[in-house]
Amino acid sequence: MKPSRPLYEREPEIQAATEALNALCGAQAIGGLLVFSGEGGIGKTALLAEIQTMAADRCTVWSARGGETVTSVPFHVVRQLLQPALDDLSLDDRLELFGDWYEITAPALGLAQPSGPQPDPQGVRDGLDHVVRGLATRLSHRPLPLVVDDAHWADGESLAWLSRFTAHLHELPVLVVQAQRPKELADRGDDWVADWSPAAGGPESKSRLVRVALRALTPDATAELVRAALGEHADDPFCREVWAVTGGNPYEAVELVAKVQDNQLPPVEESAGELRELGASARGSGLVARLERLGTNANRFAWAAAVLGTEISQELAASLAGMTPAEAADCTARLRDARIVTGFDPLEFVHPLIASAIYRSIPSATRTAFHGRAAWAITEAGMGAAAASRHLLEVHPEADQDVVRQLREAARQHLAVGAPEAARRCLERALREPPRPEDHAPVLYELGCATLLSSPPTTVRHLRTALEMPGLDDALRVDATFRLAAALAHNNELREAAATLASEAARTAPGPGLMRLQAAHFQWEGMQAEEVDAPGRSRRLANNTRHLAGRDNAERALLTIRAFDAMMRGENAAMIVDYCERALVNGSPARGLGWTDAEWGFEFPTMVGITYAFTDQLDRAESLFSEAVRAFEISGWSGAHLAFAHTLMGLVHRRRGKLAEAEGFLREGLRLADRVGTGLAVQWDAACLLIDTLLARGRTAEARLVADRYKFGAPWPSAMVLPDGPCVHGRLLLAEGRTKEAIAELESIGAALEARERFNGVWAPWAGDLARALRDEDPVRAAELANRARQHAERFGTDTAIGEALRCLALFAPEEEAHRLLADAVRHLTASDSQYELALARYDYGVATRDRRELAQAQKLAVRCGAEELVERAQRAGASIRSSE
Repeated sequence: MKPSRPLYEREPEIQAATEALNALCGAQAIGGLLVFSGEGGIGKTALLAEIQTMAADRCTVWSARGGETVTSVPFHVVRQLLQPALDDLSLDDRLELFGDWYEITAPALGLAQPSGPQPDPQGVRDGLDHVVRGLATRLSHRPLPLVVDDAHWADGESLAWLSRFTAHLHELPVLVVQAQRPKELADRGDDWVADWSPAAGGPESKSRLVRVALRALTPDATAELVRAALGEHADDPFCREVWAVTGGNPYEAVELVAKVQDNQLPPVEESAGELRELGASARGSGLVARLERLGTNANRFAWAAAVLGTEISQELAASLAGMTPAEAADCTARLRDARIVTGFDPLEFVHPLIASAIYRSIPSATRTAFHGRAAWAITEAGMGAAAASRHLLEVHPEADQDVVRQLREAARQHLAVGAPEAARRCLERALREPPRPEDHAPVLYELGCATLLSSPPTTVRHLRTALEMPGLDDALRVDATFRLAAALAHNNELREAAATLASEAARTAPGPGLMRLQAAHFQWEGMQAEEVDAPGRSRRLANNTRHLAGRDNAERALLTIRAFDAMMRGENAAMIVDYCERALVNGSPARGLGWTDAEWGFEFPTMVGITYAFTDQLDRAESLFSEAVRAFEISGWSGAHLAFAHTLMGLVHRRRGKLAEAEGFLREGLRLADRVGTGLAVQWDAACLLIDTLLARGRTAEARLVADRYKFGAPWPSAMVLPDGPCVHGRLLLAEGRTKEAIAELESIGAALEARERFNGVWAPWAGDLARALRDEDPVRAAELANRARQHAERFGTDTAIGEALRCLALFAPEEEAHRLLADAVRHLTASDSQYELALARYDYGVATRDRRELAQAQKLAVRCGAEELVERAQRAGASIRSSE
């Protein structure tokens, strides 16, 4: 495929583009990523323009361009890419295209007003994925290249989406082509560049990755460029001087040749001495001097355009420059003739190098004034605080309370569309204004809330400072403390979270606020992996909740924590379920205590569901956790929140004994969590449950791979792991034959749990596992452990706990008693809906009684559960009995 315009020494780049387009448009529609990098003026924009021309007949091409002055405008590049296609759709077609993602993603694209809870940025990115997939499907007969120029200047929100979207190109007929300057990209320091490879889509991924660094033109190519413009009579010394002056930079060479034509300079050796002065006028101070020669009005109008950046409104530029429409039109014509701008309304600079040079040439005070006037003009035009905020970020602080107000409003608007980093910038700038003393703490509070999802340590710093200052009313103090504790907990500082809540509670008057602090205090104390006086805390909690009926959310929150704590302690299950019922309203979380309600947090319905799961109320738990998945998906909370919801669904299926289904949910939970970061609490929980599930399926080697990947083991996080992490780790060691290590770990965790009076053997099955491990080495102690586990199970009273305890105790009983114990275990586990544990009990009973029918039942259950190893064991045991009869 030949280029439609002269592109000198770009044959490798054109070849790479041709191959990528051929793969995209071929029978298999192979997508990919094509990245061109190089310094400013090296020819990236011309190359992208050529690629768009090459693709035009076969593809639907969408393009966008970053801008140096608009990097703070969230979703600026994404909107450029998608809005032309979306503008062609009716509202009904848009609603159909977006589906459930409309309320989450349409506001980020400027297509709808925000509504509902503040969206998770990951949810907005997932919604954008959905929209592009839908549009690509509509264009199935015309593959889709997405072309992004000056990606180093794209806004962070667009880059975050783009970098993750490229990991899924193997699934779509989409080719992403982007051009960027490596130095500017590195200087930004944004963690956005995709660590993308063809293998990102799996070992059989079809997608392609090509990275090409553009090089300067050689002297021969520069001579060819000169002669194409000036004629073949341009001599060699002249052409070589053009190359020497421009360094082979294509943009500078083209501009220099244009200056030669403007000045009617003969392209011969005698003129070569004048090239250096002409070349200087194409960049830096030379360009500025050339602009000044166009006149004061043209110069001022160019300044206004440079401040506005991209897609420059003629009317807005005229307003900034203080000109009439006629004067602005005249300036535009002069700037067009001088090859400084192109277009009319909107205007664009001919090249980013020109825009940068002009913007940086504006005197500092004048530039600041222009930004201030631009913010005012945008506000007057009704475009909103968020649109004006990029200019307000650039004005000098002057204690202007209107600026503070606008920046706070802009932050709220940014948060509402899923751009917390943009909100953070606005609030930090508001603090530098600064606000009035009485508003300083509220602004800090807002800043702390804005960074909760992205940076818990930053939230901790801001909220602590806000609480140390005057200005927060009682309600804000309670909320700030509650959120500070949550940030500390997410930052693995649970002890400090509890202490912070206790300190604020001591100075808070009785009422709903105090009860909210007390509930959070009990919550984070109880979630600690290690606690100084757990029994004392449990007694205080029991006393505080004894007479609560669940009349308001504060009471319901305390009842939730009481139920969870009692479950961990192995208290009477019927009583625990009653607490859960009082914590809900008609079986669901109360308004304000729901999955996406910000006041209390998702932890409270989570604790109710987990308590149900470990008290054999699996239908109730599944109903709550299914509601969590729906709520998070509807609200676009598809990061750690949705990952945790899938993990909780995995817990329910693990408790039911549906091991294959549990594994699916848990792997999806880990996949979602891995997109967010590393070392997250949800990764510990999902890994723990997945390891436990894989061990139940008999896949010890896979369980070890998961443990190693997620560093599952000591040192443990400060928060407890779901279910008990050290117990599951001990079970892994036993499965690997590392019995001595397992015994030591189980002994240690058993002592710690008993000191805390946590006797739930379903949550933490250390006693049964330790008894089995000690059976040959110390049978007396092993039997004592099994007996004590039975006592705790009978106190707890669930069929799963009793059945599992009886199954273990049978190992240490005489033959007839063992048969009776195992029969009772089968009876209890049949009533419990714990199908895997029932399969184990039937297997043990079948082996003990040499009953092939029981073993056949165990095998059938194991097949249903997906417990491959147990299936094989039951088959072998049945065959052994059959052969001996």
